[in-house]
Amino acid sequence: MRLTLLAVALSTLCLSTTATVARADEGMWMPSQLPDIAKSMRERGFRGDPKQMANLATAPMNAVVKVGGGTGAFVSDQGLVLTNHHVAFGVIQYNSKPEHDYIAKGYIAADRSGELPANPDFRVLVTTDFDNVTAQVLKGTAGLKGKAYNDAVERASKALVSACEATAGYRCQVVSMYYGAEFYRVRQLELRDVRLVYAPPSDIGNYGGETDNFMWPRHAGDFTILRAYVGKDGKPADYSPDNVPYVPPSHLQISTRNVKEGDYAMLAGYPGITYRHRTAAEFAQQMDWQLPSRVALFDGMIRTIETATKGNADATVAYASQMRSLKNNLKRAQGELEGMQRSNSATVRAQDEQAMLAWLRGGKTGALDVAATLGGIQELQQGLATAGALRERDQLLSTIVGQTQLFRSAVELQRRALERQRPDAERRSGFQERDEKLILGRLQQVQRRYTPAVEQALLLDLVRQYQALPAAQHVAEWDAVFGTDPAQTADRIAALYAGSTLQDESRRVGWLHADARALTAADDTLLKAAALLVPAMVRLDDERDTRDGESLRLRPTYMQALIAYRKSQGRAVYPDANSTLRVSFGRIQALSPRDGVDYRPLTTVAGIAEKHTGSDPFNAPQPLLDAIRKGDFGTTAEPSLKTQTVNFLTNLDTTGGNSGSPVLDADGKLIGLNFDSNWEAVSASWAFDPRYKRAIHVDMRYMRWLMAKVYPAPHLLRELNLPAQ
Repeated sequence: MRLTLLAVALSTLCLSTTATVARADEGMWMPSQLPDIAKSMRERGFRGDPKQMANLATAPMNAVVKVGGGTGAFVSDQGLVLTNHHVAFGVIQYNSKPEHDYIAKGYIAADRSGELPANPDFRVLVTTDFDNVTAQVLKGTAGLKGKAYNDAVERASKALVSACEATAGYRCQVVSMYYGAEFYRVRQLELRDVRLVYAPPSDIGNYGGETDNFMWPRHAGDFTILRAYVGKDGKPADYSPDNVPYVPPSHLQISTRNVKEGDYAMLAGYPGITYRHRTAAEFAQQMDWQLPSRVALFDGMIRTIETATKGNADATVAYASQMRSLKNNLKRAQGELEGMQRSNSATVRAQDEQAMLAWLRGGKTGALDVAATLGGIQELQQGLATAGALRERDQLLSTIVGQTQLFRSAVELQRRALERQRPDAERRSGFQERDEKLILGRLQQVQRRYTPAVEQALLLDLVRQYQALPAAQHVAEWDAVFGTDPAQTADRIAALYAGSTLQDESRRVGWLHADARALTAADDTLLKAAALLVPAMVRLDDERDTRDGESLRLRPTYMQALIAYRKSQGRAVYPDANSTLRVSFGRIQALSPRDGVDYRPLTTVAGIAEKHTGSDPFNAPQPLLDAIRKGDFGTTAEPSLKTQTVNFLTNLDTTGGNSGSPVLDADGKLIGLNFDSNWEAVSASWAFDPRYKRAIHVDMRYMRWLMAKVYPAPHLLRELNLPAQ
């Protein structure tokens, strides 16, 4: 009961704080918090009703959707979804082959019959409900610790999810806010039939490539249009030619007005994760180990794949999506490390934490039990230190499974069979009956994202890194499969793949419903290896559950102290991002990142021509260059610049997962599409600095111009209720 009362106290504290501390445009706010910060929103220029923004069942919030690993929005009453080119890149790659390379050439469906199905595991999720279920989740946790605490939370969460998903077509989850102090049940309509409608060539959608990634000024047309379909009964369904476009409850209208510096801007989306409320020790670990190790890991995988795909067009296309993701994550890690070093984040956070502890010991803390709070914080810090001893191993084993296709399929099949021996409610999340369609989708898409030589090269590199770890971090089962002698590892891996039939899609998918006994007895080398590894993975998962349970039990104590301390400073309080729907607001704003450097907040097509070299990543398509020279910009030109804009900057608070988020004006019209942050702000997932934090967006005027003059799609402009110029 202690934590239930704590959650209530935290909720009261946060709500009483937000009305007065929203400042510097910091904050990824839950929609339910918006009425409490209405004054700040109106001071920035918002002309709508914050109470309406808090209602997920009404416009504009019910038009904002989760798309793949990012965000998007409905923009027509016939299910058109606007998101980033890079968010939908896996869909584009899935449909591409050397003979019809939609990555390079782009794609425009002439009509609905020409719209191309997305990969089977791609989803559009529409949030319909967001309910506080803290009391239900924490009801059975009194007196529990470690894995028992984690299991109790898991059981309660699964029960809530099961009841929520009793209505077919919905996907539900229980998420933690303030690190276990509050819990919310999220209900989302799961649209499974998604199709590619319009994608510009990659030399527009990804203009500048990794050279320009996280940089300003930018000149990328990072957008793609998809369409969501449902069965004839209006309910979510798997792909079928007989399906019909989904009719959303509302959709956003793309603005046709001009925008300028100082204008109000607001963004709604699904930011992945931030860490601003983590402990000082975690800040130090991020800078001293996590980011440097991540840079080395991603860089190594990129070099391995580049070497293995060189000269092979089919392999290059197959690994295009994975390579783009790896390169983006590499540059993000590099930028985050540089940013945290620039601002000396670990030291600043340590000083802040020490000041918080001193404030606690000072006794002027209201209703806080100082002794119990300090004891809980110390216990949390000790547990975090213990977990760090296995960090290298855990990172590598997770990467080996997550970055492979065929090997991951074998592991997933064996784990699925093992979990099926237990009642559905007792299975690990990700392997319940509700997850079967997603597992099937992953098994089906392997053929288009895999070649044997590339995967074996990647697996060899990662396993050798694991073999180099200290003996104390080794796992006996992994050593049995791959050996401990790096010189013999290549032969072992080659034998695993040579003796497997999982490369055949029908055989791979056919194993999905086999029982554990049949899979264990299968005469397939990859399945045999996975059968040996999966029990070890279960054991490691249980150990992690023990650590996570203690963290989940103790972090609310830390958060209670931190929120109370922040309130005493008059500082903003909002939950760290966790892939749930959030709103940020601010304005279009320039950037002065260094002495003598001033960036204006709008770029134009002149920059495309200036950067053009004729080779990747600055190889602008000829139709685009011709249109720029012609100068026929019509109604989409910016009057003050007398030319066509491309991208613009705001000071909105964003992070990974906000890609594809709609940027709205003061009246709720769509003026931009979020796709990136500036280099100086990459570390904002850990610490917000208003001097540097900017978000980069596609100007909707650029998208309109491309669709009207460069790669015309008049039928789509009509559907979007936009003039053809």
